[in-house]
Amino acid sequence: MPIIINLDIIMAKRKMSLNELSEKVDLTLSNLSILKTGKSKAVRFSTLEAICKALDCQPGDILEYKE
Repeated sequence: MPIIINLDIIMAKRKMSLNELSEKVDLTLSNLSILKTGKSKAVRFSTLEAICKALDCQPGDILEYKE
């Protein structure tokens, strides 16, 4: 898949655990884990917005396109 999810990198830079992010964005650990590992097929804009707010980043910091 040409869309790469860099959620783990941004979380590491912010020193935030998956549990902590899960609480801040009100998503289950399993859903965040699927997103973090790149196994997700889609992401809602509301979820992306909540993640960006919690991590103080831009959507482009999390999502990357590579051929």
